[in-house]
Amino acid sequence: MSKNNISVYIICMNEEKHIKRALEAVKEFDEIIIVDSGSTDNTLEIAKQYTNKIYYKKWEGEGIQKAYALSLCSNEWVLNLDADEEVDEELKEEIKKLADENYCDGLDIKFLEYYMGKKSSDLVKKNTHIRFFKKSKAEYKNLGVHSQVSVNGKINISKGVIHHFSDKYIHELVMKNNNYSTLVSFQKDKKNKKASFLKLLFIFPLAFIKSFFLRRNIFNGKRGFIISFINAFYAFLKEAKLYELNNKSEEK
Repeated sequence: MSKNNISVYIICMNEEKHIKRALEAVKEFDEIIIVDSGSTDNTLEIAKQYTNKIYYKKWEGEGIQKAYALSLCSNEWVLNLDADEEVDEELKEEIKKLADENYCDGLDIKFLEYYMGKKSSDLVKKNTHIRFFKKSKAEYKNLGVHSQVSVNGKINISKGVIHHFSDKYIHELVMKNNNYSTLVSFQKDKKNKKASFLKLLFIFPLAFIKSFFLRRNIFNGKRGFIISFINAFYAFLKEAKLYELNNKSEEK
């Protein structure tokens, strides 16, 4: 297979800790697009070792950034990665084969998470995201906090995985969730969505049960308990902040 039919695109800011690993895994592909939103560390110096297609775009939300990066890709087949992710060898071969044979229009890829410096248990339920697909059949539907690409075509589940090194310290993760919950609640309030007292009452325990038991984070032991608790608090914050915004709107 010629490598000249796959583009990789990455949005980033201040990812010197991770980006070399991400780029090293995909350096054999034809095109690598980097869209940076103002890195002040060595992220761009590292990226320049792998590509000269580096662009700046002020941060306007994950969906907008990714849609812009996708528009810069010159190939039909595209792979979207975050800077703290790494494609494993099995997935890489799967991607090459699909680009050659065109037996579907995209891959819903399994993610192997790393928490607090350790790989998640194989017994934990894996998240999946569509990250490899045909550009002509894809569109970012959600341009807000959490991007979501929609692919009009046949999607297969991948065999290989993307390793996600989400090894942020707890205070970093809590800060991120605090910022994201604020943005999400603003989006909901703008759409005139109302906070529910029942949801305020039950969202925390239900979100914890989902993360710890249904998604099987229980097999991550103490790390799984901590992550599930943080996930539940994030769910609660989104509803609590929506309640706060609803009240402010009513006071005006």
